[in-house]
Formats: sequence, structure tokens, C-alpha cells
Amino acid sequence: MPAIRVHFVLLPGSLILDWAGPAEVLRAANQSLQAQGREALFGLHFIGPQPETTSSVGARIGQIAPLPSLAADLAGEPGCDWVVLVGHPGHSVDVDNTPARALLHWLRGLRPRAGRLELLCVCAGALYAAHAGLLANRQATTHHEHLDELRAADPTCQVQANRVFVLDPPVASSAGVTTGIDLFLHMVATHAGAAIAAQVAQALVVALRRGPADPELSPFLHHRNHLHAAVHRVQDAISQQPQQDWTVPAMARVAHTSERHLARLFAEHAGVSPLAYLQGIRLTVAEAALASGHNVSQAARFAGFSSDAQLRRTWHRLGRPGRPGLAAG
Repeated sequence: MPAIRVHFVLLPGSLILDWAGPAEVLRAANQSLQAQGREALFGLHFIGPQPETTSSVGARIGQIAPLPSLAADLAGEPGCDWVVLVGHPGHSVDVDNTPARALLHWLRGLRPRAGRLELLCVCAGALYAAHAGLLANRQATTHHEHLDELRAADPTCQVQANRVFVLDPPVASSAGVTTGIDLFLHMVATHAGAAIAAQVAQALVVALRRGPADPELSPFLHHRNHLHAAVHRVQDAISQQPQQDWTVPAMARVAHTSERHLARLFAEHAGVSPLAYLQGIRLTVAEAALASGHNVSQAARFAGFSSDAQLRRTWHRLGRPGRPGLAAG
């Protein structure tokens, strides 16, 4: 059974891209994980107060499961549940109708906790969370047309404008429509790894991006905003096995091209040379090893550097502050 159960809440008129886009991100992530011999991580469920409904574009959606008793089920089930709230077309969200009232009643019974029960709001889905009291004293965002409405729904909510998405665990919210895909790519990177997120973005032909207040993208995602399959193939191979004895000829064999042509492809599509990309990935792996308590020699070995000295030279050449592994000598 997948470790993360994802419950997409569908109401009449739910904006189809708000839930179909994120669902495709998770489906593609499972596919990439299984291609590597790993278990699928995300279980997709579609729930709501009605067994069938009509989407924003008129498509009829059936076999919608009832709103589950997550608060009770969490006591005995391993793993984590995500509840995904999505928006609707229009300039305001109507919460004074039978399906919306049923949803709000259900939401008020939830007790989100990081790593157990998390709430993800796409577009105007944040309005339902606010009306249910789940955004009290939290940072959140929504579609720019609904920002004032969100402030009115819960004056204690710290509404953030001009953000792609906002994280305030166990709650996350995105600005609307396609930014739900950005949020779920971030969630995939967090739980399945940045390399898997990059593969998903490539498969869905999505440009990875970040919001103004998000932390810098992982170096595993840098130089990936392109569509060239051969370059992605090399980047995937390096990201998955940075310790391998990578040379330009070895990379060229992965790309099925000549060394000279590979260099041109990387310059044109990734904006960096193959070896510079490799050094960036290796340095990221070394930094993670150092942060987890390994000494410089261990970090260098994990990351594929030939020696402590090579790690230190790369560290300073790429402008990292201080000295790597200072405490470890």
C-alpha cells in the first residue's frame, strides 16, 4: 500500500486542472519510482459529499468515494494522508450550498499534523480551508482574484500575495491552476527525491520554477528547464549515481552522441558544461553528507570526489562559504 494516501476533494464545478494536474504529477512520480525498482509512494483517491458530479468543463465524474473519517482512521493506519482542496471558476466561492456545507462540516473535524494528516490547497481551495478554521494564524495564498476574499474569510490568516505557493506545515497552498503543479512537484521532490521530480517535470513538459519566497531550487533541479531528451538522460544518470567515474566520453555514451556534440547540447539547452553540471551535483551530495555528520573524507567518497583536496577545491571554486567540514578537520 502506498505510504501517502492523497484525497482529492471534488465538489460540483471543481476546476479540473486544479486536481487533474497535481494528480498527473503523482501518477508520473509513481511511474518513475517503479521504473527504478522502488515502490509507488502515492495512492490517489477522489472523495466528496456526492457520489458523482460535473467538473468545471462539463465532464461528468462518477465513483467519487464518500468523505472518509480520517480523524479516526489515523489512529491505527501507518503512513500519511493528504487532503487536497481545489477551486472553482468564478470571482467568489459559494459556501452556502449543500455540498459545500457538508465539506465544511467534514473539514472542521480534521486535525492536521505534519507527517500524518496534511492539507494542500490549490487555487481557491484555500477558501474552504479558511471557512473551516484550518488557516487560523497560518500563512497561505490563493488565486489573486480571491486574496481579499481569503482575508475576509479568516482575518487571522496571514495572506501572502504574489507567491507561487506557500508552505506552513502541515498546510500548503498555491496561487491557482498551474501553480498546483508547482506545489506538487515540490512535494514529490521532498518525499521522493529531487531527481524524481525533475523526471516528472520532463515527462509532463513542465518548466520547474519557484515562488519569490521559496528557498532556492535544489541543485538537482538546476539547468533542467529544457526539453532535450539526451541532455535530460545524462542529467538523470549523473543525479542517480554521482559517485560513478563520470567522464565526458561516458556521458556521451549515455546521450548516444559525440563528446563535442554533447558539449554543444549542454551549452545550448542547460546553459552549463557537462563537467560543471557534474561538479555541482557532487558538491550538493557532499554538502548533504557533511550536514548529516559525516567527515570530509566520507563526504568526498559519497559524492564521487577523488580526494578531500578535490572536494575543498571545488567547494571554494563554486563559491561556497567557509571551509567544508571545518569541525571534522
